[in-house]
Amino acid sequence: MNLEELRKEIDAIDTQVVDLFTQRMQVVKKIAEEKLGSNSAVLNSAREKDILTRVSDQSGEELEGYVRILFNTVFDLSRSYQTRFLHPETELKKRIETALAETPNLFPKKAVVACQGIPGAYSQIATDKLFEFPSIMYFNSWKDVFNAVEKGLCQYGVLPIENSSFGSVGEVYDLMKNYNFHIARGIKLRISHALLVKPGTKLSDIREIYSHEQAIGQCAEFLKGLKDVKVTVCENTAMAAELVANSHRHDVAAISSKNCAGLYQLDILTEDIQISDNNYTRFICISKNLEIYPGSNKLSLMLSVPHRPLSLYHMIAKFSALGLNLTKLESRPIPGSDFEFMFYFDMEASLYSSEVISLLCELEQEPELFVFLGSYIEV
Repeated sequence: MNLEELRKEIDAIDTQVVDLFTQRMQVVKKIAEEKLGSNSAVLNSAREKDILTRVSDQSGEELEGYVRILFNTVFDLSRSYQTRFLHPETELKKRIETALAETPNLFPKKAVVACQGIPGAYSQIATDKLFEFPSIMYFNSWKDVFNAVEKGLCQYGVLPIENSSFGSVGEVYDLMKNYNFHIARGIKLRISHALLVKPGTKLSDIREIYSHEQAIGQCAEFLKGLKDVKVTVCENTAMAAELVANSHRHDVAAISSKNCAGLYQLDILTEDIQISDNNYTRFICISKNLEIYPGSNKLSLMLSVPHRPLSLYHMIAKFSALGLNLTKLESRPIPGSDFEFMFYFDMEASLYSSEVISLLCELEQEPELFVFLGSYIEV
């Protein structure tokens, strides 16, 4: 047979595969209806294991691995399809429906907002873009921001989570699992770093530069060009500017925002010293209560998976089955565990879809840790 004839044979087989898959899913739907009446779980691990053993023996040694992957995918699709018809009345579903009904149509113009640092910090700049009239309360650490929101001291908190040049802010991700909060909005802010000095200081005078580790990483190429200059990490870029302003030394500088030059009476020695002009940091605006504003098209989740082969693949397959686009997957080790990880997912999805709500309810019922972080717009 030539190539064209072989392709026609493949097409004929594909037609049979689709017909058989359609028949299988029709039976899956009937099973879902039976489970709904008996309140049975969607997942039947023993049943799936028996099927894998049978089809592996049937396929032969050469194709055994491929057949297992194929049927694991079929199982994922079948469970997803069943969940569409079960619609479990979980606590999460009730919370989501309440938030969809009760969240105002417009994001608030003014609120009490927690930020880490001092005036001039990039978190403050992000806050000013999110709210027209924010009342900002400054805290020493990101942990304090989470605390302020969880305890109701502030209605919102603004935190950086990722930079396009220097990656994720690991400390913020590590803190997420310790607090009860929801993401109400996101913002992507262009970051332009400047080298700030006391009036009269020249580049050749500088012997020490202060800044936050993220800013230092984003300006790595600029710093490589300086000789005999010590780089000191600070808690915040604005704090670095304040440190220079209050120092008695004239050989120090800060990597900070241009806004801080005016705030702390410093000169801008050099502008745009970051590695890339396309340098953005993503911030999240967190709240204690679940708020889902109209137009929210992004979901964030936090979950763990069993420490065994293919467990992460099976989790991702659940999202793929609904055609959801994963935009970020971040893993962080779980302290005290043996190579186990917490995973953070961002995806493009809307809670106005009943299928998406059903998937979240399915995840909530699984034995592994699952936290729904929020549905929001990133501006």
